[in-house]
Amino acid sequence: MDFDFAELPENDRYRLLSNFVGPRPVALVTTVDEHGCNNAAPMSFFNVFSHEPPLLILGMQTRPDGTAKDTVANIRRSGEFVVHMVDMAIANEMIVTGINFPSDVDEIEFAGLTSTPSVKVAAPRIQESPCAMECKVLQILDYGRRTIVIGEVVQMYVRDECMDERGRYVRPQVYQPIARLHADNYIVAENQFVLKRPTELLHHEGAAGYFAATMR
Repeated sequence: MDFDFAELPENDRYRLLSNFVGPRPVALVTTVDEHGCNNAAPMSFFNVFSHEPPLLILGMQTRPDGTAKDTVANIRRSGEFVVHMVDMAIANEMIVTGINFPSDVDEIEFAGLTSTPSVKVAAPRIQESPCAMECKVLQILDYGRRTIVIGEVVQMYVRDECMDERGRYVRPQVYQPIARLHADNYIVAENQFVLKRPTELLHHEGAAGYFAATMR
């Protein structure tokens, strides 16, 4: 099947892209409004963008009536947010935060999660998350109803048991984030496997430079 995106309706473009580009990591994003009320919302148009500088990217849509969602409004005002990774222990709570609550509802509290102060930003960290990244906004790009936020990670929290003894590498048997596939379907990173570069090719003339350039 071929699909001409110039002719395809918006909902069909979304369906195709979100169905086939996956699994996509889930970001549970916390912000705080001008009255000090906490906000939390999940999003799967999200990924790490760079390590130098350390950048994350979020993609967020307006509400159907065209108004900005609380997360976007809070990020524009404060220039700060916290991204949390989600594992099975808080998967149901993450879904609850995605409900379209009134702006004065603290989704963290409503979902039964625990707020704790962040180190460098005003937005709170969710204590139950295995990993949290405090971010400062570097750039906001608007494309019609879509807002893209590029944030720089300024502080990162990782639960101790998720890291090895030296604090360098993740323990895959412990840290098993969930990711979104399509519609209401998700997947958990519990069936992990290792793929290594073929050593016989690494000794081939020119292969070392090729792999170094293409496998970053």
